[in-house]
Amino acid sequence: MRPMRLDLAGFTVFREDTTIDFTDADFFALVGPTGSGKSTVLDAICFALYGTVPRWGGTRGLANALAPSATEARVRLVFESAGDRYVATRVVRRDGRGNVKTAGAGLQVMPAGFDPTKLDTGLSPDDLGEVLAGTAAEMDGAVLAAVGLPYEQFTSCVVLPQGQFADFLHARPATRQQILVNLLGLGVYEQVRERATARAAQAEAKFEAVDQALAGLSDVDDAALADASARADRMRELTRAVTDAGPELEAAGAAAREAGAALAVLDTDLAVLGAVRAPDGTAEVARAVAAARTGADEAATVVTQAEEREEKLRGELAAAGDESALRMLLKAYADRKRLAGEAEPVRAAVAAAHDEHEVASTALVAARATAERAEAELEVAFRAHEEAKATDQAVALRAHLRDGAPCPVCEQSVTRVPALPPGSAVAAAVAAGKAARAASEAAKAAVRERDGAARELERVLVAARARQEQLDVRLAELDGQLTGVAEPVALRRELDEHARLRRALEESAAAVRAGRDAARRARAEVDAAEERLRTAWRAFDASRDELARFGPPAADREDVAVAWAALTGWADSEAKRRRDDRAGRVAAVAEAEARVAAVEERVAGLLTAAGVPAAEDPVRAAAVALERAEAELRELVRRRERASELREQRSGYERQAQVARALAGHLRANNFERWLLAEALDLLVEGASRILRELSGDQYDLVHDKGEFFVVDHHDAGLRRGVRTLSGGETFQASLALALALSEQLAGMSTTAASLESIVLDEGFGTLDAATLDTVAATLENLAARGDRMVGVVTHVPALAERIPVRFEVRKDARSARVERTGR
Repeated sequence: MRPMRLDLAGFTVFREDTTIDFTDADFFALVGPTGSGKSTVLDAICFALYGTVPRWGGTRGLANALAPSATEARVRLVFESAGDRYVATRVVRRDGRGNVKTAGAGLQVMPAGFDPTKLDTGLSPDDLGEVLAGTAAEMDGAVLAAVGLPYEQFTSCVVLPQGQFADFLHARPATRQQILVNLLGLGVYEQVRERATARAAQAEAKFEAVDQALAGLSDVDDAALADASARADRMRELTRAVTDAGPELEAAGAAAREAGAALAVLDTDLAVLGAVRAPDGTAEVARAVAAARTGADEAATVVTQAEEREEKLRGELAAAGDESALRMLLKAYADRKRLAGEAEPVRAAVAAAHDEHEVASTALVAARATAERAEAELEVAFRAHEEAKATDQAVALRAHLRDGAPCPVCEQSVTRVPALPPGSAVAAAVAAGKAARAASEAAKAAVRERDGAARELERVLVAARARQEQLDVRLAELDGQLTGVAEPVALRRELDEHARLRRALEESAAAVRAGRDAARRARAEVDAAEERLRTAWRAFDASRDELARFGPPAADREDVAVAWAALTGWADSEAKRRRDDRAGRVAAVAEAEARVAAVEERVAGLLTAAGVPAAEDPVRAAAVALERAEAELRELVRRRERASELREQRSGYERQAQVARALAGHLRANNFERWLLAEALDLLVEGASRILRELSGDQYDLVHDKGEFFVVDHHDAGLRRGVRTLSGGETFQASLALALALSEQLAGMSTTAASLESIVLDEGFGTLDAATLDTVAATLENLAARGDRMVGVVTHVPALAERIPVRFEVRKDARSARVERTGR
C-alpha cells in the first residue's frame, strides 16, 4: 500500500480543508512542534482505511474523529496497492442529540490513468471508479482484499503508530505468524493442492497401464558396465594396498602415543613437584600453641583463687546467723513502740465515751417522761373536744326553742330557755387539741433523737473498749517475744555485718564467673591453636602422600616448619632433575609423530588417486568404497537385464504420482505452509539482524527460536537475551531493523496484494544519540534510494529532518492545523 493523496476536513485538529499530496514523495518527513498534529496525519490514513486509530484504544471511538465543536469530519485517501489505485472515503457526523455516527464510507478502484488532482474539480463519487464497498460494514472485507492486511498487521508493518513501534517485535509467536500468513497470501496453495491431486490421479492411471506390459528392463549399455567393472577392480587394489599399510600405521601410531604418554607423565610429575610449597604462616603455628597453653594455665589459677575466696565468704555469712530473724526482732521493737503510743489515747477515748453515754441515757429518760405527759394532755384535749361538740349541738337546738315549748329531744315542756353562750365551745376545744398534739409530737421526736444519740454513743463505747483490749493483748505478746533480746542498736549492727558479707560474696561470685569465662576462652584458644597445628600437619602429610611415588625423605615430626622446608628442598631438586630430561622426550614425540604423518600421507595419496575422500579410518573408507563399487556393479548388471523403455516410463509416472501425492499431502497437513513461514521468518530475521548490526555498531544480532525473538550481545561475550530486556533506545533500533526488513524482503515474497510498498515510522527519534541517529538516517536514505518503496518518518529532531528531501511541516494555530510541503 502506497498513499498518494490525503484530504481532511473537520478531522481532529484539522478543522479546515487540508490536502497532502504524496505522489512523488518517495522519502518524506512529517515535522513540526509537539502536539501540532503530525501523528494525526497517520491517524487519518488508518481511519480512512479501517475506521479506527491506534491512539483511540481498542474501541472505535468515532467521537475522537471530530474537531472540537465540529459536527462533521471527512477523510479521503487515494492509495496504490499491487498496481491498482484506490480511493477510500469516510464521513462522520454528530446529530442533534450529540451522538456521533458514520454517515458514509466507501472504497472504489479508480480507472487506469486517473489523475488524483481531478478530485478538486468536484467530481461525483460515481466518477471515481468501480465501487468495492458502499457501507462501513462492507469496508472491512474490501480494504482487506485491496491492501492485503487487516488493521492489526497494517499498524505493525506499514504505518507504525507512536507508542506501538515495537508491537511486531514484542508480538506473541501466533500473532506474528498470522501477520506473515497474510503477507504471503497462502490461500493460493489450496489451489495448488487441488491441481496436485488431479495430476497424481492422471500419473497413477498411466502407471497402471504401463505396469501391465513392464518387463523390468533398463537402458544401461556395455560401456557403463565396463566402467563399473574397472572401478570395482581399482577399489579391490586400493583395499589391498591400504590393508597392507595398516600394520605400519598402527606401529607408528603406537610409538607416537607411547612417546606422548611418557612426556605427559613427565609434565605431570613436574606439575606435582612444582606445587610443593609450605602454606603461609606455618612457622607461627607452634608458637601460637605454646602461648595459648600458658594463657590457659594462668586463667585456671585465677579461677581457683576466686573460688576459694567465695567459699570462705559463704562460711562467714552462714556463721553470722539468720538475717530474717534479726529483721523480725527489729520489727517487733518498732511495733511495740508504736502500739504503746496508741494505747493511752485509746484509754482516754473509752472514758470519754462512757461519760457521754451516761449523759445521753439520762437525757433519754427525761425525754420519755415529757412524752408521756404530752400524751396524757392530748387525751384530755380529746375528751374536751367531744364535750364541746355535744354542747354546741344543744346550743343549736336551743336557738329554736321558746319558753313553754316542748323539747324536741325529750318532748317535755321547757319552762324557761337558757341564754345562748357568746361563742362556740368546739373551736376552743380544737385549738387546745392541736396544741396538745403538737406538744406530743415534739416530745416523741425528742425521744427518738435522744435514743439515737444514746445508741451511737454506746456503739462508740463498745468499739473503743474492743480496740483497747486488742492493744493490751498485742503489747503483752510483744513483751513476751522481746524478753531477753538484745537492744535494737545491737541488732542493727548485726544486720550491717550481714549486708557487708553478702556484698562481698556477690563480688566474689562475679569474679568467679568472669574467671571461668576467661578460662573457657583461653581453653578455646588452645584448642584452636592445636587444631591449626594438626591442620598444618595434615596438609604436610597430604602433600607428602602425593609425592609417595617419588620416594620423599622421612619427616621431622617435632617441627612442622622444618618438615616443610626439608620436603620443599627435596621437591625442587627432583623437579630440576626431571626438567633436564624433558628436552629428550619432546624430541622423541616429534620424531614419532613425523613417522605417523608420513604413513598417513602415503595412505591418503592412495585414497586420492583412487577417487576416495580421505578419512580417519582409511581401511574402513577403502572397504566402504569397494562395497559401494561392487554394489553398483551388481545393480548395473541387474538393471541391464531388466532395461527397457517401459521401465523408464513406469519410473517416470511413479515419480510424478509420488511427487504430486506428497505435495498434496504436505499442503493438506499445512506442512508446506509451516515450512514457507519458517523460511520467511528466517529471511526476515536475517535481514533484520544485518540492519541491527549496522544500527548498533556491531553490538547486536537478531535471532529467533520457536517463534520468539532474541538478541545476541557481542559486547557481553555473545550473551543471548530476550528482546524485552532491551532499553528504550535499543528497542527502537531492533524494532526499526525489523520494520525495515519487513519492507525490504517480505514484499517480494507475498503472493497477494499485500506488498509492503511503503513504511511510515511515527517515532520521535529523540531517544537516540548522535551516532545512532546518523546510522538510522543513513539506513533510511539507502532504503529510499532504491526507488521501489515509499519511506516516511514522523520526527521533531532537526538533525534527522534536514537529511530528508521532502518535508511536510505541520503547524497549528487557535483555529486549525495546517500542512505545508517544503524541500524538493
